[in-house]
Amino acid sequence: MTDLSNSAVNAVKDISARAGKSGQFLNWIGVLPENQLKNLDAIYTLADEAKKGGFADLAVLGIGGSRHTTEAMMNMLGDDSCVHFYSGIDPESFKRFTKNLDLNKTKFLVVSKSGGTLETTVAYESAKKLMQEKLGKQDVSDRFVAMTDQSSEKSKLRQVVDSGEIKLSGLVHDDVGGRFSIFDDATLFTMAYAGVSKENTKKMLEASLAAQKEFLNPDIAQNEALQLAIFNVEAKLNGKKTHFVEYFGDAFLGATLWEKQMKNESLKSQIATDTNIGPGYLHYNAESDLDPKNNDSFYTFVYVETDDKATNALMNGAMSAYKAQHPVSEIVLNDLSVKSIARFIELKHFETLYTGNILRQNAGLTTPANEPMPEVIQPNVEIYKKEVKKNLV
Repeated sequence: MTDLSNSAVNAVKDISARAGKSGQFLNWIGVLPENQLKNLDAIYTLADEAKKGGFADLAVLGIGGSRHTTEAMMNMLGDDSCVHFYSGIDPESFKRFTKNLDLNKTKFLVVSKSGGTLETTVAYESAKKLMQEKLGKQDVSDRFVAMTDQSSEKSKLRQVVDSGEIKLSGLVHDDVGGRFSIFDDATLFTMAYAGVSKENTKKMLEASLAAQKEFLNPDIAQNEALQLAIFNVEAKLNGKKTHFVEYFGDAFLGATLWEKQMKNESLKSQIATDTNIGPGYLHYNAESDLDPKNNDSFYTFVYVETDDKATNALMNGAMSAYKAQHPVSEIVLNDLSVKSIARFIELKHFETLYTGNILRQNAGLTTPANEPMPEVIQPNVEIYKKEVKKNLV
């Protein structure tokens, strides 16, 4: 087994040195939660303004990190019954989505930092046309809220806000990165709109800062994020190439998509990450997972601690079967309180960064201090986007 302790300590030093610096896309460490604690009153005022007139539901139009971060949060909190998410582009999908909305009490939240994301732009234009037809007027600016870059030079959606076409707006903050933006304005606004108390949101942000401090500790014995990263890297070095993260509980439905995006965008092809919700996945994946010929996978089980006999029997039995054949790690949440959720979010953030950083070190690769780490950028996504633009001409 390779000794990765020095690499783990170096990863902490590298990320700590970059945090808070422009162009590193690490402002979710320290900067964002500290800013949001100061901005909390304004975000809750914005949500109150948006709900005036009896509005109670929220339709979130966004894709990738603009959706999955907020969806993961609202699912884990259990306050998602009034929040609806849309990332489609074809007319039939939009028709089906809006068919289930009560348009008399629904506001649309449009989330895009650049304001030029094709799927979100098409969704906004479709929603605007729908509301214009329903209300019989052109000005439907009061039915939408926008979250985008502060600068109209950088964001087409900000230009829409400045023109008065959308009246209410918040920010997608700089140097954060979509998949790490779970505490940005869009999610906090959605929490406020859905009725999460300001006090609980404050507790969550404070817990986020405390967890970040915990996971920036170079002592591996006290840093669970480093432990998980070392587990991941050791599995990779031992020939395992696919990481299955098995969540148990419907509260994690959104988290499966968020983690899949975060890991695959951050780790690229080094480790392929897939996610599932248990116990259902056992009835369609276990046959393949536990096939004696399956020798290239490793697993992480994520669940909430419980004293329920049936749940524990299933968890212990499944893990015993998987551990007999594969490398298996566990993440156990004490509960789904706001503090536990905040810590879990940061655990996943740092596990992802440390995994990529240690893998690069092992390959003899370094990133200059003035350039962002590969784990926080996604240049390959632009390849397909360029081809899409060609076909739109």
